[in-house]
Amino acid sequence: MEKIVECVPNFSEGKDKAVIDAIAGAIAGVEGVKLLNVDPGADFHRTVFTFVGGPDEVVEAAFQGAKIGLSLIDMTKQKGEHARMGALDVCPFIPIKGVTFDDCTELAKRFGQRMWEELKVPGFLYARSAKKQERVRLPDIRKGEYEALEEKFKDPEFKPDFGEPTFVPKSGTFATGTRQILIAYNVNLNTNDKGIASKIAGRIRTSGVLKKDVNGEKIIGEDGKPVRIPGYLKGVQGGGMMYNEDIAQISMNLLDFHDTNIHEAYEACRKEANGLGADVTGSEIVGLVPEESLIKAGGFYAEKAEKLGSTEDELVDLALSELGLDQLYKFDLDEKVIDRMVSDSGELAGMSLKNFMSELASSSPAPGGGSVAALSGSLGASLIEMVCNLTIGKEKYKDSWAEIEKVLVKIPVIRMRLLELVDEDTNAFNDVMAAFRMPKETDEQKAARSSAIQEGYKKAIATPIETASNCLGVMELSGTVAKYGNSNSITDVGVGVQMAATGLDGAIYNVRINLSSIKDEEYLKRTEEEIEGFIARKDVLLASVLEEVENKL
Repeated sequence: MEKIVECVPNFSEGKDKAVIDAIAGAIAGVEGVKLLNVDPGADFHRTVFTFVGGPDEVVEAAFQGAKIGLSLIDMTKQKGEHARMGALDVCPFIPIKGVTFDDCTELAKRFGQRMWEELKVPGFLYARSAKKQERVRLPDIRKGEYEALEEKFKDPEFKPDFGEPTFVPKSGTFATGTRQILIAYNVNLNTNDKGIASKIAGRIRTSGVLKKDVNGEKIIGEDGKPVRIPGYLKGVQGGGMMYNEDIAQISMNLLDFHDTNIHEAYEACRKEANGLGADVTGSEIVGLVPEESLIKAGGFYAEKAEKLGSTEDELVDLALSELGLDQLYKFDLDEKVIDRMVSDSGELAGMSLKNFMSELASSSPAPGGGSVAALSGSLGASLIEMVCNLTIGKEKYKDSWAEIEKVLVKIPVIRMRLLELVDEDTNAFNDVMAAFRMPKETDEQKAARSSAIQEGYKKAIATPIETASNCLGVMELSGTVAKYGNSNSITDVGVGVQMAATGLDGAIYNVRINLSSIKDEEYLKRTEEEIEGFIARKDVLLASVLEEVENKL
């Protein structure tokens, strides 16, 4: 997708699985939308849904989810730990790729207007989309929660941004707008004293705590409002809570991890806890986290431990370890890191390596050799790209940068295309199988089935042909990298070119087995000539690159 928007609606239902599933189904049922996470909380009586898609698709999914949620949730009967003001409490739209905050504000306006016009529920713009300063913060709009709405709507200053100031007992009201990715982050303490967690939260959160006199009474300022002692972390909301009867937590929302990242919050909690005779033991991320946040945290701890030159994956692993993100339950990167869930890759290419291998080993004939051939080529391309990145910026190879930069322009495109072909090969096989399942009772049905089978085989041939062509492209670029690339990584070039050659051979096998079912003689001849050319070129390139590798060993 060229444009990706994330939407994170919070519904005031965390106990009834049927209601939660219905909302999830309404969201996931919109074509072009991917539901990433459903995070219910029974005590909070609240569920956070996270999904992504194109701008139009995301607005549609948000509305369909809201439509179902508002029909099934009755706020006159809803009680929970979490602050709320409606069945759909808040629905932010967050720019991920190819869209701006202004774009997302327009999406929020479309959504809010539709909520009023079709469901007759009034709503407010908040965060970066707010029209009034007093509506930037959600707690300011939500003050008094659902129970205060009827009275608040009588105040002209509380006129909603969408619709009329009408109290809807069953649904309440909602807020929508755009914001930075919010990280819901909890830090665990080695104490069951919630008071310690609350005290720490008060010291570090942006809003701080109320200033009191010697008698414990609030001090009122000249403006008539209570005076606050601000906390020292920027863009942090927080409070104390209990994870269970043994573990107290500082529960935080990090409003912009560029201002305060998870490691900064964790270290601040550690410092304050130590001053109160306690210590941090780990932490948890509720919902999803951008990979950049983990990399930044890993970078902090890597610098502290003088682990220079760590890869991004190593930094992520270091962050998981130092922040104790596995303390309460296993932290699955594929299920918690939004970058790893938002992918243009297909079903197979988006799997974890472990799951892909399990699927490959199963009794199902697809995925099979064609998908593995494409993956082999993509892995080869990744190695060649790695050597390029290990060459650029190294002063020793400055004279080679221009040649390597030419490779870097092309190799990522080939790598990603080969990754897409992992799924396309399996899909092509499935199309052939679908053609074989077509009815064949009449002559007309038989003719249609035969034609579909032939077209299916041609598609099943076209996909590995493209795989072979792209593998050949990797091999051609390998020659340049073997000659000009970082000589310390010459064996990686050797492995990369052989992976690409194997991918090409595997793709050709798939072409040949399908050619035996083709009846078009001209097509057969043309395709056989094409694959013979691939093989001849492959043999020459492989010998040349491996000779260069051997000479530099």
